[in-house]
Amino acid sequence: MSRVHSMLMTVLLCAFLTGPARANSESAPAADSPSADQQLQQLVEAYWEEYLALNPLTATFCGDNRFNDRLENNIGPRYLADTLAVEKEYLEKLGAIDPQKLSAQSRLTYDVFRMDRELTIEGLRFPSELIPVNQFFSLPSLVAQMGAGSGVQPFATVKDYENWLKRVEDFVVWMNQAIENMRAGMDKSVVQPRIVMERVLPQLEAMLVTDPTQSVFYGPVASFPAGIAPDDRARLTAAYKQAIREQVVPAYRRLHDFIRDDYLPKTRATVGISALPQGDRWYQYLIKLETTTSKTPAEVHEIGLKEVARIRGEMDKVIQQVGFKGDIPAFFAYLRSDPRFYYTTPDDLLNGYRALKDQVAAEVPRLFSVQPKADFEVRPVEEFRAKSAAAASYRQASPDGSRPGVFYVNTYDLKSRPKYSMQSTYLHEAVPGHHFQISIQQELEGLPRFRRFGGYTAFFEGWGLYAESLGRELGQYRDPYDYFGALGAEILRAVRLVVDTGLHSKGWTREQAIEYLSANAPVGPSDAVAEVERYIAIPGQALAYKMGELKIKELRARSAAALGAKFDVREFHKQVLEDGALPLDVLDAKIERWIQVSRK
Repeated sequence: MSRVHSMLMTVLLCAFLTGPARANSESAPAADSPSADQQLQQLVEAYWEEYLALNPLTATFCGDNRFNDRLENNIGPRYLADTLAVEKEYLEKLGAIDPQKLSAQSRLTYDVFRMDRELTIEGLRFPSELIPVNQFFSLPSLVAQMGAGSGVQPFATVKDYENWLKRVEDFVVWMNQAIENMRAGMDKSVVQPRIVMERVLPQLEAMLVTDPTQSVFYGPVASFPAGIAPDDRARLTAAYKQAIREQVVPAYRRLHDFIRDDYLPKTRATVGISALPQGDRWYQYLIKLETTTSKTPAEVHEIGLKEVARIRGEMDKVIQQVGFKGDIPAFFAYLRSDPRFYYTTPDDLLNGYRALKDQVAAEVPRLFSVQPKADFEVRPVEEFRAKSAAAASYRQASPDGSRPGVFYVNTYDLKSRPKYSMQSTYLHEAVPGHHFQISIQQELEGLPRFRRFGGYTAFFEGWGLYAESLGRELGQYRDPYDYFGALGAEILRAVRLVVDTGLHSKGWTREQAIEYLSANAPVGPSDAVAEVERYIAIPGQALAYKMGELKIKELRARSAAALGAKFDVREFHKQVLEDGALPLDVLDAKIERWIQVSRK
């Protein structure tokens, strides 16, 4: 788990605008001395300004373009010291505010702000800056996406183009810092598993072009917007070629060659984070960070085993329904081998997902009283990262709606992209999953920016998996194979609880993990390998999905049982969504309050 992952998760969550406009209405009117609500609002807004100054990349993802010419060296000693100082300062200032004097919404802000600061301070105790590169969450890969011209970095004006050239200079600093840190990690036995770095090398090698026009970073000047004058086009084209040739490619080459020649021989054969100094404590922290619970690795492992057993029982029913003669592994093999379950061209796969858009949209109003205005596009994963990327992912729309959301589909190895998994994947990534939930939040106003632009993986990914469970209510999964695909997606998330804890707490090998995953989830060989290597690269993150989904399902069942005929699923969903991504225990308390009020 690198600090790059922590930063990227913040980046990915930063545009999640949360909370209804009513939030500030509970604040008391202005008076000679500020109320507790006003003190808190001033404090958290001041914090967010300092946070953006320290994290300009986050600002860009949030649609705040003030810092588009900068990129933080977030693995450098000065950044780490400044971050710790800011976090401690604001936690101390928070202690001067009496939480008993806060309105209900402000008390929620108080509790979340305190938890955020405490988690960040605790995380800074672990030397994640010494392992800053992996194949799944990597700043070198993210910067390549941004520099290609189709991401969140604006390329509409001359200033935008000049901003990127300056940001490239900071990226070179980061790359040099990464090498320095990894050398220090080698001395302290804080190094990545060998398999992780073997997967990183091809990603870096893809950037090593001799002709600047063949670089992904040439994309912006290959397609200038109409408003850029000819003289500026010529000047910027020359500048971009020079930057690619003299800064970008050499930086990637230095990192690539260092990893290949110096670092790779010093990597470890073990794959679990528990093998590192403080590894067990580190992993327990990551569980808390990613699941917002105090569960131990053993408890999470046991939950996973029980869920795997339950879902396998459901799978057996489908196998009987379709008349297949054989056990689950044989059925998995049948699904992987029969060509009728697979597209033969990338375009067919992409168009298959696009066709789901209208089908699902027609059913959404039955379950949801609110819907987003933002649209999204279906795009293939870029070629340079497709081999090690997930099967699908989502990138949020811009807060102002000028940039649509993107549902990325991995078209690499079509034999690992079965048709029967498409409906559940769409529901998770698009509607009513990530695009739906994130866009609703982006279109709401009223809460402090740290809440509008922050959140928790357990909520985001828990909601995505919960959205998959709504398939039948949304008119999907009518074909038993599609329902089996949904069960396959669900069991994969349950398997993650077993495998992630197995790798990082129980000493499992990569091969053991791949074997367990392949035996219990209907994924293709390349996906099985990529999944396990993802868990190796970013310990704990894969636990968020199932833990979050289980909590949301528990809250729905509790609400329905308590309210009986008064229960309205549309109102329940509104309650879950309207305050944004909350820690699971905070969400639990919120829904419990809603139940008590609704029963009256």
